Amino acid sequence: MPEQTLATTRFIDPHLTPEGQPAMPHVRVPAPRPAPLPAAPRDLRVEVAGAGHLADLDLWRAETYATSLLVLDRGHVVHEWYADGLGPGTLFLGASMTKSLLATLVGVAVTRGDLRLSDRVVDHVPELAGSGYEPCTVTDVVTMTTGLDWVEDHRDPDGPASRLVRSFRTGGSSRALLRETRPKFLPGTQWEYCTADSQVLDWVRERATGAPFADAVAALWADLGATDGAVVGVDGDGVAMAGGGVAATARDWARVGLLALDGRVGGTPDGDRLLSPAWVDGAGVPPYPFLAPGRLPSAYTTHAGYAWHWWPTDAEGRTLVADGSHGQFTLVDRAAGVVVVKTSLWPYADAWEDRHYRDLSYLGLQAIADAVVRSRP
Repeated sequence: MPEQTLATTRFIDPHLTPEGQPAMPHVRVPAPRPAPLPAAPRDLRVEVAGAGHLADLDLWRAETYATSLLVLDRGHVVHEWYADGLGPGTLFLGASMTKSLLATLVGVAVTRGDLRLSDRVVDHVPELAGSGYEPCTVTDVVTMTTGLDWVEDHRDPDGPASRLVRSFRTGGSSRALLRETRPKFLPGTQWEYCTADSQVLDWVRERATGAPFADAVAALWADLGATDGAVVGVDGDGVAMAGGGVAATARDWARVGLLALDGRVGGTPDGDRLLSPAWVDGAGVPPYPFLAPGRLPSAYTTHAGYAWHWWPTDAEGRTLVADGSHGQFTLVDRAAGVVVVKTSLWPYADAWEDRHYRDLSYLGLQAIADAVVRSRP
């Protein structure tokens, strides 16, 4: 059924059909304490060197099928653009950008002492005893080094990743699928991109804190001063698609990026601290040599590594990226104090074409951050 695959999922206001009717099971997240982002627009002279040529900002957006672009400099909006028919109130499906939002919720739980990275998965979720997750810790699931027998191929309609996504479109039970998983490698010895790991990570977080995913996002939205509500896709049991089902405005995705700058609301020294310095540092530093930038399977990218559900682009944690299917990105340049959100809707059928757009996007995102620094008075 084509309507149940990632390739045909709506990325613009995904909870609605083009006619404005409900399109998928979902939960709405309110924005109870909106605090508009300050604006200080200015011209950005961006030159992206990639794919054998130089591109200015307009050409780069066109070449990577951008649907929105939002740039923050020290918490101020300096550039904001939307494709025709879209705008500040549009909800953009983050796809796997949602994983970095999930990591933020886990970081809040760890900071508050509700959860430890050394905790065993089955100590929180005994239902997973006998599954591939029985020997795993929270560190294993947050770094996707569980060693699960899993292939993340959404182009295969019968593969485990497609079956997992389908459970959120057809009213199935995603957690029943997690209990069926089996091990392949020792935890902590090999990386395999795995949305099942994200779903288990959220299951553990939920048990440790008592807060379902949508409730935890709502609490975070209140803390961040999000200006708009969000939607969260759920399965037939009401379980959230914590590995890819959040749709939010570009400005509110940017708020998640601001928090990742230093763990404080708004990314400012006087903001409330939600994430400990230890969590902030760990989220940007790959814990194993095989997770360092340039060491992941090249089919994903040679521009980034992997840490705690974020994609660092350097070994020191200065710059990290939330990365989602079809071109959803939030770049966090901690050294520069810059956050860049780019949503996209590029062709997905060809894996190498997909890789081309991703690589070009990584180059452009950093070029934008660099241009922001050059443009400062």
